[in-house]
Amino acid sequence: MIATSDYFSSIWSKRYFWMSLVKVDLRRRYRRSWLGIGWSLMNPIAMTTVFCVVFSQLFHEDVVTYAPYVLSGLAFWSFVTGCTSEGCQCFFQSEIYIRQHPAPLAIYPLRVTLGMALHFAIGLLVLLAMVVCLRGPQHLLHLWSVVPALALLFVLAWSVAVCMGVVNVIFPDMQHLVQVGLQMTFYLTPVFYSPGLLNDHGMSWLIKWNPLAAALELIRAPILDCRLATLHAWLLTGATTCVLVALAGWILSRVERRLIFFL
Repeated sequence: MIATSDYFSSIWSKRYFWMSLVKVDLRRRYRRSWLGIGWSLMNPIAMTTVFCVVFSQLFHEDVVTYAPYVLSGLAFWSFVTGCTSEGCQCFFQSEIYIRQHPAPLAIYPLRVTLGMALHFAIGLLVLLAMVVCLRGPQHLLHLWSVVPALALLFVLAWSVAVCMGVVNVIFPDMQHLVQVGLQMTFYLTPVFYSPGLLNDHGMSWLIKWNPLAAALELIRAPILDCRLATLHAWLLTGATTCVLVALAGWILSRVERRLIFFL
């Protein structure tokens, strides 16, 4: 069995390979596009506009407060769904490389996660610009805590992509179940509504024990509320990440040399 340090050393030694794959994906996605990668922002910005027009009235929210709240939620959710959905296809999309080039399988989910992380980072920059314009720079005193939060989310998303990719190769119906699960989870996560709405109806536990809600708070608290995220949010996100990393490592140790026979 390959030691974990040797496995990650092997991934790092092939960094030029997987970085070139990420560049190829971005070029392919935005080839001949006038706006280029800016199109990745159109969906969250357009949806933020729609949510502000409709739900800010229903929830009696001020647009200045509600618009950054929704944009942060949609940018985060786009990252989650992208890593999960495209993670399901990562090994099928990379089949030609897997068959011809002996490299750690974790490279291919990493390729998906890096691409989604780039779009997420651009979305956060737009969010920061919106917050500064609407509220002023004094609301960014705890911005430093976003850096470890993003690192934690990246590891979590990479682990999810590994798990989804392997499971989808063995059980092809998995990608359809994932779509259903993501749709359900969207409404269970405070992407466009305030957690206070559920607290008022005795359903605060849906938010308290939702790992995605905790991960979202790691981003929202320093950017929108000028505070550090709660210890509960850090612990729940950290524990979820540890479990998923262990699961991804276990799955890879079982199929690293055999996955090619399922493709």
